[in-house]
Amino acid sequence: MKNNKNSTLKFLKNHFIKLSLLVIIGLIWFFSLPKDLFNAPTSSILKSREGVLLGARIAKDGQWRFPKQDSVSYKFEQCILYFEDEYFYQHPGFNPIAISKALWQNITTDQRRGGSTITQQVIRLSRQNQSRTYLEKLIEIFQATRLELRESKKEILNLYATYAPFGGNVVGLETASWRYFGVPSEDLSWGQSAALAVLPNAPSLIFPGKNELILKQKRDRLLKKLKDHSVIDATTYELAIAENLPSKALALPEITPHLTEKLKKEHEGVQLISTIRYPLQKRLNRIAKENYNRLRQNEIHNLSILVLDVETREILAYVGNSPTTSEHDHYVDLVQASRSTGSILKPFLYTAMLNDGLLLPNTLVADVPTSVNGYNPQNFDKEFNGAVPASLALSRSLNVPSVRMLREFGLQKFYNQFKNLHQKNVNKSADYYGLSFILGGAESSLWDITKAYAGMASTLNFFNSSSSEYRENEFVNPIYSKQEKLDFGKVQYQAQVWDAGAIYETFEAMKEVNRPQSEESWEFFNDSQALAWKTGTSYGFKDAWAVGVTPKYAIGVWAGNADGEGRPGLTGIQAAAPILFDVLNSLPKSGWFDIPYDELVEAEICQKSGYLSGLYCDDVKLEWIPEKGTRTSTCPYHQQVFLDASEQFQVNSSCYPLAEIQNKNWFVLPPIMSYYYSEKHPEYRSLPPYKNGCLKEGEELMQFVLPKKNEIITLPKNFKEEINPTIFKLAHRNSETTVYWYLDEVYLESTETFHEISILPKPGKHTLTVVDQEGNSLSQQIEIEVNS
Repeated sequence: MKNNKNSTLKFLKNHFIKLSLLVIIGLIWFFSLPKDLFNAPTSSILKSREGVLLGARIAKDGQWRFPKQDSVSYKFEQCILYFEDEYFYQHPGFNPIAISKALWQNITTDQRRGGSTITQQVIRLSRQNQSRTYLEKLIEIFQATRLELRESKKEILNLYATYAPFGGNVVGLETASWRYFGVPSEDLSWGQSAALAVLPNAPSLIFPGKNELILKQKRDRLLKKLKDHSVIDATTYELAIAENLPSKALALPEITPHLTEKLKKEHEGVQLISTIRYPLQKRLNRIAKENYNRLRQNEIHNLSILVLDVETREILAYVGNSPTTSEHDHYVDLVQASRSTGSILKPFLYTAMLNDGLLLPNTLVADVPTSVNGYNPQNFDKEFNGAVPASLALSRSLNVPSVRMLREFGLQKFYNQFKNLHQKNVNKSADYYGLSFILGGAESSLWDITKAYAGMASTLNFFNSSSSEYRENEFVNPIYSKQEKLDFGKVQYQAQVWDAGAIYETFEAMKEVNRPQSEESWEFFNDSQALAWKTGTSYGFKDAWAVGVTPKYAIGVWAGNADGEGRPGLTGIQAAAPILFDVLNSLPKSGWFDIPYDELVEAEICQKSGYLSGLYCDDVKLEWIPEKGTRTSTCPYHQQVFLDASEQFQVNSSCYPLAEIQNKNWFVLPPIMSYYYSEKHPEYRSLPPYKNGCLKEGEELMQFVLPKKNEIITLPKNFKEEINPTIFKLAHRNSETTVYWYLDEVYLESTETFHEISILPKPGKHTLTVVDQEGNSLSQQIEIEVNS
């Protein structure tokens, strides 16, 4: 009895030990694989929304290794199975028969044979190709069976295709397909698939350009095997063996090189399906090349183009720089570069003033010589218009009215609103930029400027498509990943920055900008597209801008030299605008923006002045204006005048019979505005002078044009070190009068019709006085200094 008990205990003990060993082995087997078999860095891959390869960047370890694809192409699968592992779908991770044959051959001959399955090869690749020993082989088998339990056969095959070496620094099927044949793996022919299938077998011995005869023999044997097993027919076999083998590695596509670099910086090692439209990108690359060839004749070597979808804010096309490999900084991404903005910010100021009710679309604004704390803005043509409708000042990009408007609106106030457009490069205080802010004193990028115009268009579109609502986050950064969706924030009844009415009126003004010569009379062609657009040219002709929006697209163009070299003719209209319209003509038609009636009101507008009509405006029309525009004043330039019977003189009851006085409404500008306005407008009739003895008190008859008020006059020296004289100029309401000039009560000379004199005063402070023939006088303090 006791013996039986001992025997039982011994039996249980032995079996317990065996069971424990089995459990331990089982646990080791179960946990023998790491969670991630491979942690090697992968290349950064950018594809178009259609799946076309746009560009790639090498992995951190210097290998071309594309991220794992979704599947393995049928042709390559058949090739690799018949070359490496015919029974892949039947075995549990190792093939006992193949291993036995390999072991027998290794023992009885000097030849070495592995007998590894594809699963075992995946394990060996994951273990970074350890030395081939029998122990290592056992480890491979052990882990291969575990891998078979964890992953599907398709996934194992995909792992092999992703991490197998294909010669040199080419790793993976997809990489090899592009590097050796220039196509994605799903487009490989049978001959190409077979050539790639035999490469991992001995990548250091056989790769394109080396031992091609051995490579061809191996490929052709594999193709014959496929024919013998009826995988391919005889015709396919004949065509496949006739295919040429690759002689060298090919360069990968570089369709969007700068966006690919952006991907590498922001999402290194991933494969990203982008928002880029491949056909559009190809057209823009061609446009960029054609215009580069045009511009470089003037030694302008760089340009960039950005196209956004207004609704989704997706990047549809991205040209970061000229498509050239020249030495002119072609690698710089000029979509992201910070550059002087020129006049490209003017529409934002126009919108801001409309939005705040400080301006109506066609309000006359002053365009006269202006000096603000020593700052003297000039128009591009160096001329003045006296007075010009605000919309025309915008469409003609006049500098002086823009500076005066910014001063009226408030520099700090506009700066704060502009910052709400998320302009990252505007990072200094408003006082640092000063009033030149609106003329290019600040810097921004094509990325930020284009997204700002897109945000304005989207604000208007959403207002019209919703219940007159806005979104709180319209000025978001554009996206280039198809998997990303933007959050425009919650819906609200207040605009984030500017309301739809102000934006619509701005776009209407921008639509009137004169197009390049090839686009003149565009509105007469049925297939032409309306576009709200603006050009900009920085000081010194260093940056040329052209940005435009339609209801569907925002287009940004920059041209210049990346190193900042200025060139004559490097202007927005000459250098950038032709590119803008080439791009516009490559896009589908967009129509025009709907009118946001809920943000507009109908009002009577004075035709000549653009103000709300006053009591004395004869020519009045109904216009839709931003609702806050009703806050603006009535027309200040129309007044009722009292004339004599001949209508040649102004009179009043103190000097003329009341019954004979003629009442008439008259369009009257202040003297200095009138002085320049009349030169551009022959139809303008100056206000008649008062009849002798009838001068109205407080009437402003004359105004100094030069010198400007509070201006310090610097007398320059010529090449002979001689001091040059200065010019004094006066605007008088009565062009027929004679004016007498005095400096410190010393008579200088008299002028008629054109009141302008040239004198050489001594340095210091003086009093300049003018007296007309009627005895009316005007004085101004001036300060003279000599340029040393």
